[in-house]
Amino acid sequence: MDPNRRPTIVVLCGAERPPRMTSIEQIASVRYTSGARLAEVLPGADVLFAWDLRSTALAGAWPAADALRWVHAAAAGVSHLLVPGLINSDVVLTNARGIFDEPVAEYVLTVMLAFAKDLPTTMRLQQRRIWQHRETERLAGSRALVVGIGPIGRAIARKLRAAGVSVSGVGRQARTGDPDFGDVTAMADLRHALPDHDHVIVALPFTPATAGLIDAAMLRAMRPTARLITIGRRGLVVTADLLDALDTGTIAGAALEVFADEPLPPSSPLWDQPNVLLSPHMSGDVKGWRDELVRLFETNLARYVSGEPLLNVVEKRPPRR
Repeated sequence: MDPNRRPTIVVLCGAERPPRMTSIEQIASVRYTSGARLAEVLPGADVLFAWDLRSTALAGAWPAADALRWVHAAAAGVSHLLVPGLINSDVVLTNARGIFDEPVAEYVLTVMLAFAKDLPTTMRLQQRRIWQHRETERLAGSRALVVGIGPIGRAIARKLRAAGVSVSGVGRQARTGDPDFGDVTAMADLRHALPDHDHVIVALPFTPATAGLIDAAMLRAMRPTARLITIGRRGLVVTADLLDALDTGTIAGAALEVFADEPLPPSSPLWDQPNVLLSPHMSGDVKGWRDELVRLFETNLARYVSGEPLLNVVEKRPPRR
């Protein structure tokens, strides 16, 4: 862009504005808005900073994006922004890839250790003041399958390998000799890979191809001693099929970080499952994460103003299989 012109940025944020925006406001004209008013403030804007992680307002507001050149998501997932108008345009889409990798990997290692050492039972017994000796499992030497070999999946693989876990991956195409996974199984062969693993970690984005991927057939293919861990986007797991698999002992347990309906309703039967660990979509949200998101956007804004290539460009059209 013209370095002598101040860019106009629309920040889609609702009531919660991003922190530490002062330096950005000094070099750009910034308009803060909720999803309800997005169409009113988009005309003339160069940049959309999508701070609201759950807003789907861009679909309805897209016709008003008459000058938009860049959309940045303050998240790793971008499915809420992939509207036809954006996909079919020359507007560049970037995301917050890299911010959440290590925190999410720590979460996965934590819940795997919690299951192996039976910490949920220990805490329940402690609350009841019951001393009950039990034998637990070794995590080292177990086998984990990471479904989704993007940056977060790779951070998970490195963390688990350091703990002595044997890790394989599932990606679009099969290959060997991957630096983080060793062997990578093609997504089309996922069901055949499931029986060989003690832990199945789903770290996929939500797309039409991945919607409802973990269904009854996939769960039946897992070991009865295996646990499912989901840290990908909502909609990847068929909840009714998962509940049935847990009730019938088809799998041993699950750690769930994302849900089809958020917040998870109090009426959900998942709350009452003794072999389930639930967390409210917070695995990547460590102290300071909001500041990191703004710093990344500010770094990319400086590159945008100076005409340099942007970081974390997202491929709007997934490659054909």
